[in-house]
Amino acid sequence: MKLTCYVVDDEPLAVELIEGYVRKTPFLELKGSFYSASATFEALGREAVDLLFCDIQMPELSGMELARMLPERTRVIFTTAFSNYAVEGFRVNALDYLLKPISYNDFLSAARRALDWFAVAGSGTEHVRRQTTSIYVKADYRLVRIDLDRLLYAEGLKDYVKLYLEGDEHPVLSLMTLKSLEEQLPPDRFIRVHRSYIVQPSRMTCLERGRMVFGNARIPVSDTYRSALTEFLTGQPPVR
Repeated sequence: MKLTCYVVDDEPLAVELIEGYVRKTPFLELKGSFYSASATFEALGREAVDLLFCDIQMPELSGMELARMLPERTRVIFTTAFSNYAVEGFRVNALDYLLKPISYNDFLSAARRALDWFAVAGSGTEHVRRQTTSIYVKADYRLVRIDLDRLLYAEGLKDYVKLYLEGDEHPVLSLMTLKSLEEQLPPDRFIRVHRSYIVQPSRMTCLERGRMVFGNARIPVSDTYRSALTEFLTGQPPVR
């Protein structure tokens, strides 16, 4: 797989550096470089690419504003000298956030995370989703690989999700919605049992008094999802 990309920065030396990094990375294909976000936006209208390596502070239109107007298929890795944009960057679905001066090792790590993300998210078929063994979520300003065999359950908290993994003392906190997580998970392994919980039933200890037990945790099953859970567990629709 190759990812097509644009380089966007109002500093010519910064553009030259990232261009060089792109050219020495086998799975990246440079489609163009721009010195303003507005010029990039026009180019995206003519030819959308997979990935932008984009500065944030630029005149007229900022990189953050550009990120809010990207085509659905395009993702961004921010390249900036300012660390205070990190949280806002992940709110616009940035795949990574590189602080200048940027080494090739840091660039390559971010590019590989982008490649992994497109390999999973770009499959677009139910069959592939069922065969998925891991997913990537944004946590601590980076993409974190979640091994689905270890994922017990996930708890939704407004714009955040807590993912509880077997063997980990603390959950992974990710800036995403429970619905977006649900869309990534294999439907033959995970099921929503409450407006705030998605679980992997095969990993529960037992089901008691309307609650699913995972170690010391007890996850409620709401009436809305009870029939679906019964069908999931038994393979048969509930008797009415």
